[in-house]
Amino acid sequence: MSYQTIEVRPLTPTLGAEVTGVELSEPLGDQQFQEVHDALMAHQVIFFRNQDMTLEQHKDFGRRFGPLHIHPSAPGPAGHPEVLRIHADEHSKQVAGHRWHSDVSCDPKPPMGSILHIHTVPLNGGDTLFTSSNAAYEALSEPMKVFLGGLKARHDGSPNYNRRAQIDGKAGDKKFPFADHPVIRTHPVTGKKGIYVSPVFTQYICDIPEDESKAILEFLYAHNRKEQFVCRFSWEKDSVAFWDNRAVQHLAMWDYFPQVRSGYRVTIAGDKPY
Repeated sequence: MSYQTIEVRPLTPTLGAEVTGVELSEPLGDQQFQEVHDALMAHQVIFFRNQDMTLEQHKDFGRRFGPLHIHPSAPGPAGHPEVLRIHADEHSKQVAGHRWHSDVSCDPKPPMGSILHIHTVPLNGGDTLFTSSNAAYEALSEPMKVFLGGLKARHDGSPNYNRRAQIDGKAGDKKFPFADHPVIRTHPVTGKKGIYVSPVFTQYICDIPEDESKAILEFLYAHNRKEQFVCRFSWEKDSVAFWDNRAVQHLAMWDYFPQVRSGYRVTIAGDKPY
């Protein structure tokens, strides 16, 4: 794919690319917006360096791709309900995203994409890993694709968000969104299929015995994180990652305690998986 206003350098043959030639703090023209969008569709997660953005500029960039999603459990900074603060320091008992997941897949209409801007980084560590759900699906045998294609799974936010609240010493008895989604979802833009279950939100596969459900899910979790489907991003100050939740899952490494890693995320609303 050729680009006129940006440069795109793939990180692996499977997914991930660094994008240069764009200032995210400035409004994107139609041509540049289309090229950034195309790069995201082609590489599933894209990265930008040296991007100094205010929260308003961050939100404006996100809104270029659609309405912003409001997180069901984490209130944003004052005046910015669409913003999720991502922060860990010497007082943290846990960090956001330290298990493989697609963001807020418990929603009936899960987020399309997420844009994370990290402004403070540890001396080393704190990388984020991404895995291609599309590539993982393509590597399955044909009989397994057929079998999984007829299944749905229950995604529920309550176990995860209440467990996190309890770890932080807060009440852990709230109700959060839940929904049944296809185990194999079809990307609405690229038409590619991907595995859409994760250990954070998926509780069980619907309408089959518990032991079968557990075995299938454990196989899919292990299959999804195979090395050939994964890329790893090392953060620098004012780096930005923009990932397509319909095509990838991610995991944030917490190997830098007690150092500080801090930033903000905006999330773009999505559609019901099919």
